[in-house]
Amino acid sequence: MGYGNRYNRRGSQPEPEHALRLPHEGETLGKVIKISGATKFIVACADGKERVCSIPGRFRRRFWIKVNDIVMVKPWVVQSDEKGDIIWRYSILDANKIKERKLIE
Repeated sequence: MGYGNRYNRRGSQPEPEHALRLPHEGETLGKVIKISGATKFIVACADGKERVCSIPGRFRRRFWIKVNDIVMVKPWVVQSDEKGDIIWRYSILDANKIKERKLIE
C-alpha cells in the first residue's frame, strides 16, 4: 500500500470490516480519564476500579491514546487493583459497538 498523492489520499477509503475484539479472561474494558505522562494513563475500568495503566513497549508506537478513548486493560498480577497494561485501543466505530452492547458506559 503506497502513501498516496494529492488525488489519492491515504485514509480516504473506508475501514474494512473486522471482528470486534472482546476481553478474554483476566482482561477488562476501561475509559481513559486522564493522561499522566508519556505512557501513563488513569483508566476507569468496567469492574469499578481506577487503575494507573501504561502502554507496554511493543505497543508504544502502535496506538495514540487520548482522553475518553475506550481501551482494553490487562491488570498486573501484583497490585491488580491499582495498575495494569493497555493492550488494545478501540476505534470510534468499535467503541460505539461496545456501548450498544452495554459492555461499558
